[in-house]
Amino acid sequence: MTYSVAVSGASGYAGGEILRLLADHPDIEIRTVTAHANAGQRLLEHQPHLRSLAHLTLQPTTPDILAGHDIVFLALPHGQSGQYTDALGDTPLVIDAGADHRLESVADWDRFYGGDFHDPWTYGVPELPVNGSKQRERLVGATRIAAPGCNASTVSLSLAPGVAAGVIDPSDIVTVLAVGPSGAGKSLKTNLLASEILGTANPYSVGGVHRHIPEIRQALAAARRSASAPVEGTPKESIRVSFTPVLVPMARGILATSSAPIAPGVSDDEIRAAWEAAYGDETFVQLLPEGQFPRTADVLGANTALMGLAIDRAANRVVVVTAVDNLVKGTAGAAVQSMNIALGLPEGRALTVNGVAP
Repeated sequence: MTYSVAVSGASGYAGGEILRLLADHPDIEIRTVTAHANAGQRLLEHQPHLRSLAHLTLQPTTPDILAGHDIVFLALPHGQSGQYTDALGDTPLVIDAGADHRLESVADWDRFYGGDFHDPWTYGVPELPVNGSKQRERLVGATRIAAPGCNASTVSLSLAPGVAAGVIDPSDIVTVLAVGPSGAGKSLKTNLLASEILGTANPYSVGGVHRHIPEIRQALAAARRSASAPVEGTPKESIRVSFTPVLVPMARGILATSSAPIAPGVSDDEIRAAWEAAYGDETFVQLLPEGQFPRTADVLGANTALMGLAIDRAANRVVVVTAVDNLVKGTAGAAVQSMNIALGLPEGRALTVNGVAP
């Protein structure tokens, strides 16, 4: 069976990456691409690398144009997807790459985003430990999927095995991320100009205000419910995250260094075993051998999250360093991977573990 697809926000980075992956998918026909200000222009004017899609023209983003497809991908700015998802009730599968359907808490949405709250959809991070299983099980047959925030899924994947196994204390998580500017989208912003980012590293959203914090806490709370040790209070309230992103001069990539205290009485072998058990059989999330740590260059263009694990007994902390391509595993790759699972297709179809080097 071939599925017809419409991709909104097709002139942007996330939409373009979704199209790049789908262009090589044997079960997909990309029928419609849409945009707002760029409607009426050829797709190649905005995505000149997508030569196989030269025949497509950007149409206006309206419910009528998006309707009538088997699958709709929404790659729109945060707060804009909800107006379309409400009107796509007859579409068999809708995947939102924005934040509109990620959060379960109205209070979190109001604090970090604002505007109308929309019901949460099935979270599109298949490998994430949840309640003693994996999020993958919840994606089977899903009809509405919320693709993750790139920073959020990177940190969540980094620490969820330790939270789920009870070998780390999630009340004191510290994570610092080096991120490329493509994660901020394609619209013109002064702080993203080349003259502003070349030759410098720029922290932003410092001090607990980044929008991905509640998404991380939500994911880790779900993982913690599978821990054997009981927790006091509600799991989410006991998870605290100090999150500091730093903009660096690379177009793509996230290198997240995350740490948390080691739980009392836990051995080094038990710590590493938690991550090996979680990801030992996974294709797209891979734990590197002891003493090895990833580079963002190793995952460029790949749907792979590579992580290295260190045990710092002097500080009594576990340190996890994870590299992803924010546009692939962080966004579009996660969306396509989740689509494959929902449709009953091979999970890795049209996705690769191989990066591009140099």
